[in-house]
Amino acid sequence: MSTGLRNMWDPWASSVPALVHTSTLEPCPDLAAAATRLAQAALADQYMVYEAAGGVWHFAAGSAVHLTAHPATITARAAGRTWTSPTDGRPLTAFADALAALSAAQDGARRHFYGWAAFELAHLLHADPGAAGDGPLLHALIPSVEVTLTGDRTVVRAVDEAWLRKVADLLAEPATRQLPPDGTTPDVTERIVAAGTAAYGSAVSRTVEDIRAGLLEKAVVSRKVPLPAGPPVDFPATYLAGHRANTPARSYLLDLGGHRAAGFSPETVLEVGENGRVSTQPLAGTRARGTDPAENERLRAQLLTDPKEIHEHAVSVRLAWDEMAAVCRPGSVAVQEFMAVRPRGSVQHLASRLTGRLRPDAGPWDAFASLFPAITATGVPKRSALQALARHEQGRRGLYAGAVFRGSTDGDLDAALVLRTLLGEGDGAWLRAGAGVTAQSSPEREIEETCEKLRSVAPHLRYTTG
Repeated sequence: MSTGLRNMWDPWASSVPALVHTSTLEPCPDLAAAATRLAQAALADQYMVYEAAGGVWHFAAGSAVHLTAHPATITARAAGRTWTSPTDGRPLTAFADALAALSAAQDGARRHFYGWAAFELAHLLHADPGAAGDGPLLHALIPSVEVTLTGDRTVVRAVDEAWLRKVADLLAEPATRQLPPDGTTPDVTERIVAAGTAAYGSAVSRTVEDIRAGLLEKAVVSRKVPLPAGPPVDFPATYLAGHRANTPARSYLLDLGGHRAAGFSPETVLEVGENGRVSTQPLAGTRARGTDPAENERLRAQLLTDPKEIHEHAVSVRLAWDEMAAVCRPGSVAVQEFMAVRPRGSVQHLASRLTGRLRPDAGPWDAFASLFPAITATGVPKRSALQALARHEQGRRGLYAGAVFRGSTDGDLDAALVLRTLLGEGDGAWLRAGAGVTAQSSPEREIEETCEKLRSVAPHLRYTTG
């Protein structure tokens, strides 16, 4: 980052209050329930629950300090003031510059940020900038209170003692709230997941034609499923109910920067450690997963021998390798795991993991720029797939197939792919699911795959009462 850019963001970064107060509490018996209870308490205008690796849960909340990047401008807020700057068409670079200034202003103290990246950022990074629109592409909260929950202890860090007391009081309360009654019977669930399948089948057919014409190799075509009018969806209750039935790589619950989400991500876009180690986890190739172990094993064997699924997975791993190599030290990229089968709620996937070591001149946001959006939610080649999605999908994706992330001023970054997620903006709420389309695809099978994925969330929807 240049000195000029650092100086531009210094006044904002210097206005961010430090988390100078810390309290260590007893561990909570149910980490998911405790984190959800903090979210339900409406402690601040914005919050995020983020389930990281190793059974560690994080809750962050605040209102005063955040950062939002649009295609043309970036805005930062702190201490009741607002700073705005042009992005020169590079919002991710401006976003990273502002966070770097925050690192310098904290006198070496580690600060975490929580945020999201909209799928439309991909058009600025890899395809047609005009397709990005003018909506927000990146948003980060620098919290006033942060809670880390593990099986051993609960650690609360806050800007003042009042926040510590609020959190301690909430966690000390008996967990008396029950989940609202189920709002989705099996019949209702199946009506939800079947909505719009005819139009989706047509989009798959048109994409197959593009692939056979040589325009691209693979595209992950998705369909949006608006939820029926009726009682509002209860995002925290849906999250807690859905988490108990899913097996995510990451999960999140948020009301942040105009987006609401309760999701069970099957994979990470990337994980960057403070030591520069970076990894990504492409999942591609899908079969259903239910309650019958014998049927699950039969479908697993089918998945491992299906030419279409194996080809779809292999081309995703190939491109992920190229994207990792673009930012990693020569010779450091390796396939740590190849074509394992991972259970993810109502489905099972072929899964691989690639690792590498960042070049000395590359940072976490350089890796993010190379790997975002996940190849398993776009296609191959990425630019051609993005163009195909713009032709064949209706409307913007927004948070779907983007990323929800947690990072720090020390350089680590953990970004979950936004799939298997209840999404909301304003008064609307919806689900969305996609399938990898290749030359061997049939509309019937890809429709079936989207239904299988939607069943990771749809049966667990809960609604507000009263």
